[in-house]
Amino acid sequence: MTSFEPITLSGVFVVLEPLTPDHHDGLVEAVRDGELWKLWYTGVPAPEQMAEEIDRRLALQASGSMLPFATRLVDTATGSPGKVIGMTTYMNIDAATPRVEIGSTWNAASSHGSGSNADSKLLLLRHAFETLGCPAVEFRTHWLNHQSREAIARLGAKQDGVLRSHTRSADGALRDTVVYSILEHEWPMVRNALESRLAKRR
Repeated sequence: MTSFEPITLSGVFVVLEPLTPDHHDGLVEAVRDGELWKLWYTGVPAPEQMAEEIDRRLALQASGSMLPFATRLVDTATGSPGKVIGMTTYMNIDAATPRVEIGSTWNAASSHGSGSNADSKLLLLRHAFETLGCPAVEFRTHWLNHQSREAIARLGAKQDGVLRSHTRSADGALRDTVVYSILEHEWPMVRNALESRLAKRR
């Protein structure tokens, strides 16, 4: 059985750090950048809910079902970690297979288009396939979250299907969930495409 332990993953544009309560203030500042909690099709926490959200993710980590990270931009001038811009996770962990879903991700609006998301996904996918030995990595998103769906498709993930009336959003409405995955034999092509995208931003 694979052991999912907190780990720091360092890339070109971002560093993924094991989430702790110390990230609270940086995450509150990040979520205010674009008022992301007001997007109806996402589950981004409001500033006053951030402490509760950190506690929720850390409780899931303690139960073995989640490995949460805080995302920091890399200061390109010094190469050192800079400000916190968001959160991401390995979730719905199946340690026996092993298999993970990458999700519960959000980044400050000003970081969109900076390469931070692609770098984050490269770090998480590389660790999942090359260190943890996952045969597959999954992504899920709201059917109506077209920005997220397009971003997942650009990674090279293939759509597995749609879970209709799968779960309820924060407002109580039923949501259809789109499921995507990348398989182990597809990983080299996905890795090459991500590395090429990031090289163009350096």
